[in-house]
Amino acid sequence: MTLDSLLKEADKLKLQGRHDEAIKLSQKMLMMDLDFVDAYEELGDNYLSLHQYDEAKKALKHALKLNPKSPNALYLLGFLYSSLGDFERSVETLEIANNVQPHHPEILRCLGWSIFHSGERKRGLVILERARAMSPYDTLIICDLAVCYLNDRQFDTTIALLESALKIEPDNEKAKDCLSTAKFFKKEFEKLKKES
Repeated sequence: MTLDSLLKEADKLKLQGRHDEAIKLSQKMLMMDLDFVDAYEELGDNYLSLHQYDEAKKALKHALKLNPKSPNALYLLGFLYSSLGDFERSVETLEIANNVQPHHPEILRCLGWSIFHSGERKRGLVILERARAMSPYDTLIICDLAVCYLNDRQFDTTIALLESALKIEPDNEKAKDCLSTAKFFKKEFEKLKKES
C-alpha cells in the first residue's frame, strides 16, 4: 500500500471514531517514511480525540519541525492548547495558522473561541461570526458561537443559534444540552432582574 492510500484509510478510521486503529496505521506510515508530515498530523489528531495531549503534542511538534508552515499541524496544536485552557498560546499558534491559510472556517472557529476566552470577547465573537458566514451549516461553529454568546448573557441570540443548529442536525447532543442550559439561564436571569 502507498502512503497516500494508508493516509486515506487512517482518515476514514478516524472519522469512524476508531482512533487506535488509525494510530497504528499512522505508525506504519512512519515506518515507511520517517519524514511523512501527514502521518504525524494524523497521529496528533487521533491522540487529541483520545485526550492523550502529551502524545498529540509530541507528534504535532515533530510535524512542525519538518514543516513549520503546515496549517493543519498549527491548527491542531492551537486546538490542543485551547483544550488545555492555555488560550494565550492557542491564539499565538492559531494566528500563525491563519496567516498560512487565511479564511479557513475551522481555523477561524478555534481562533475566535480562544480569543474570546483569552478576554477579548468582542473580537472573538467577530471572528466566530466570520467563520459562520463562511460555513453557515457547520454546527460546530454555530455551537461554539452560541456558547460564547451565552457567556455574554445574550440569551435570545444563543437560543436562536442553537435552534438553527438543531434544524441542521436534529440529533446534535451538544446543541440540545446547550439549548436547555440557555433556556434555564434566561429564565433565572429574568427572575433576578424582576427581583432587583
